[in-house]
Amino acid sequence: MTTRITIAKGDGIGPEIMDATLKIILAAGAQIEIDEIEVGEKVYLSGNTSGIAKSSWDIIRRNKVFLKAPITTPQGGGYKSLNVTTRKFLGLYANVRPCVSFAPYVRTKHPVMDVVIIRENEEDLYAGIEHQQTDEVVQCLKLISRPGCEKIVRYAFEYAKNYNRKKVTCFTKDNIMKQTDGLFHQVFNEIAAEYPEIENEHWIIDIGAAKLADTPEAFDVIVMPNLYGDVLSDVAAQIAGSVGLAGSANIGTSCAMFEAIHGSAPRRAGQNMANPSGLLHGAILMLKHIGQGKVAEKVHNAWLTTIEQGIHTYDIYEEGKSSKKVSTSDFAEAVIQNLGKMPQQLKPVAYGETKALNLPEVKRKQPAEKLLVGVDLFVHWPGTSADELAGIINQLNTSEYELTMITNRGIKVWPDGFEETFCTDHWRCRFKPNANHVFTQGDIIALMNKAISLNIDVIKTENLYHFNGVPAYSLGQGQ
Repeated sequence: MTTRITIAKGDGIGPEIMDATLKIILAAGAQIEIDEIEVGEKVYLSGNTSGIAKSSWDIIRRNKVFLKAPITTPQGGGYKSLNVTTRKFLGLYANVRPCVSFAPYVRTKHPVMDVVIIRENEEDLYAGIEHQQTDEVVQCLKLISRPGCEKIVRYAFEYAKNYNRKKVTCFTKDNIMKQTDGLFHQVFNEIAAEYPEIENEHWIIDIGAAKLADTPEAFDVIVMPNLYGDVLSDVAAQIAGSVGLAGSANIGTSCAMFEAIHGSAPRRAGQNMANPSGLLHGAILMLKHIGQGKVAEKVHNAWLTTIEQGIHTYDIYEEGKSSKKVSTSDFAEAVIQNLGKMPQQLKPVAYGETKALNLPEVKRKQPAEKLLVGVDLFVHWPGTSADELAGIINQLNTSEYELTMITNRGIKVWPDGFEETFCTDHWRCRFKPNANHVFTQGDIIALMNKAISLNIDVIKTENLYHFNGVPAYSLGQGQ
């Protein structure tokens, strides 16, 4: 059955590697019809800061499947990353990056590596919500939602189930970020219990990353929040052999985008040198997604055979190991000549009939009992003595609530702070009610009004809540 897809040839080496990729998959029998759109640098420089026209969005949304070559985002000028925008607008919550070694034909220290990184793709620090709050401090909001966690974790386990993977590992930093990363880890544990046939484990991100770099064969599928997944998927691709070989799938409930993980490499543009393998691997993921697994299998095994024959582009060519250095177009021709052949040393792939993973909709939980129990006032104050600031802020105390703590960059500096602690001009002042007082929004308004009258520069507030009786805010470091 023919599937209509959208393609964009992008910038830099994009047109060359897209032409090579399409030539290969069409020669292999891909049943696709193509609508081409223009995105990237030309669109940006025409005055469109998003890098894509509305008519192009309409085509992508109609076809639901988007194969995109790398694009160039101009520096400065408020230009937004089209990759990030596309992922968010289309709800492409799962980024899937297989990272496989092809030893001994592509140099790597990890010859048996076969890891799939599954990265949450919509939230975390990539919400991109930033503010300068004082002369010295800017903030970026890290947003982690329960539905976002549930979607990506369930996708990881369903992926493992469908592709016969044995283990799913979760990486977080919930020993420090107990609320945000803590939620991700909690949801992982909840969903892992529904898949008893699949081994599960959790690692703190720093030692997990070290273990991945040293012993990647210890992992199978790894699921992570957005930022960690972005960093470690590139690390994993590089230690497998080359970032230039890796493809990526961005999967949503109704739409999907497929791409290489590398950039547009403008210095190599127009030279017929670039390796099309990353985008080709993205196209293989696309073919599996649209139910053309047999074609994907044929292309992938032809590519493995070509690599095994030592027919390599300049980026992976190695004297004495490679047999021939070839151009982009010649590499594509070599893969086409190998269609129908199976690799002899590298492990052949077998996809058979495939289809997109069909995940159940996230079911929203019943709202928790939510109780306001205090407020943090964030204050811009240029002094350096926490005791001096406490003397000022204590003027806001009443018989019903009072200042209980001041922190600076998260560390408690009052009461009982250390002289050695370096402080910026950004202070968190925590107010809690006295024993018999029920704290309300009105108390916050009263606090703010009094702060204004005393010329205290409150730059933002954060309400403190209990959800179902459990404190849902961080303590100051050192408490």
